[in-house]
Amino acid sequence: MATLTSADGTRIAYDIVGDGPVVILVDGAMCFRGGGPMRPIAEALSGQLTVVLYDRRGRGESGDTLPFAVEREIQDIAALIDAAGGHAALFGISSGGALALRAATALGATLVSALAVYEVPFMPPGALAGAAEYTAALGAALAAGRPDEAVAAFLRRVGTPDAAITGIRQSPGWSGMVGLAPTLAYDDAAMGDSTVPLALAAGLSIPTLTLAGGASPEFLSYGVRTLAGAVPGARFEVVEGQDHDVSAAAIAPHLQRFLDPHAAAVG
Repeated sequence: MATLTSADGTRIAYDIVGDGPVVILVDGAMCFRGGGPMRPIAEALSGQLTVVLYDRRGRGESGDTLPFAVEREIQDIAALIDAAGGHAALFGISSGGALALRAATALGATLVSALAVYEVPFMPPGALAGAAEYTAALGAALAAGRPDEAVAAFLRRVGTPDAAITGIRQSPGWSGMVGLAPTLAYDDAAMGDSTVPLALAAGLSIPTLTLAGGASPEFLSYGVRTLAGAVPGARFEVVEGQDHDVSAAAIAPHLQRFLDPHAAAVG
């Protein structure tokens, strides 16, 4: 593990593995280096790419500085790019993809070489009311000092039945989830109002790949399909047989072909 100090003084923990073009992996909600999909993905990519795996602020071994702002998380990514040599691609999963998109547009092509995202849950117009209800419930729970209720609101938002949430509350992992509850607001902020940010997308001038699982519900492909249509020159690909919990083995070939020019030439 290595650490760096972000622009506002926050300590950010990270690992660098592999060799080749650099890609920074940006986790989604409730995930960090020690829990979530990114470490297996990093291992799968490390034979062809230099992979930066980090704990977003407020998670794992990274610190945090209040008040939160999405711009601070973008500064964290800029510091990681600097630590990795000054130029890197970004790959984000779920709400981490929304943060990666915002970072790519804010930092520009001088720092960000390419952008890839998987199933960012940008919503069609008919589903925006549900997103607004979640934002309100999450904010109320956190403001009231009820991180357990914030986690429950998140689990409901992603489709977990109440009976299952009751069981999860009794599980050994519940306390760790509650500890991450404040960062749910960070992901919600990166998502904005959950509409596809068409203006940001139209201004993106780097190679962009959007991905969705072939076994996922249609609403999880809506956002990335729409995003690919809005970013000049972007392409959309389906990761066959996968849902939101994508496997490293399934997604790695898509990312390797996109991010490693040699792999693309050989493929």
